[in-house]
Amino acid sequence: MAKKSRKQQPGGTPATVALTAAGTDFTVHAYDHDPSSPSYGEEAAEALGVRADRVFKTLVADVDGELVVAVVPVAGSLDLKALASAVGGKRAAMADPAAAERTTGYVRGGISPLGQRKRLRTVLDASAASHPTICVSAGRRGLEVELAASDLATLTGATLAEIGRA
Repeated sequence: MAKKSRKQQPGGTPATVALTAAGTDFTVHAYDHDPSSPSYGEEAAEALGVRADRVFKTLVADVDGELVVAVVPVAGSLDLKALASAVGGKRAAMADPAAAERTTGYVRGGISPLGQRKRLRTVLDASAASHPTICVSAGRRGLEVELAASDLATLTGATLAEIGRA
């Protein structure tokens, strides 16, 4: 099903390149993406046979005029007020999808917190720390990367905070 790898795989993404360059242990999981799926994250959890609280979605929000990345479980939603508070801001709203794609270098539904074109401030939901590993987008729809939450936090410079809602 998946390969454990510290070597770059053919067809790698900026996210897997970043993980490889950092020497981080990770596992790549590929699945057939269904373009009609209403939720990319829930589709990934189901396809990989992983509980939805271990699969995290990457969302880009605008906090007081600054784009910020929020990484939350696909089983829930983002608490925008909590995100704003976590970065010392007052008001947060979901970012314009075109701005998120242009800034990160990824397409919606495939935005990874790793290997972004412009490194954005990142907040990882605190629930990630309760799992030995979590899955996040590897930078393409139908491609996930599994790694330790602590490694993700280190590589992205993420702050851990309770930003998810069940």
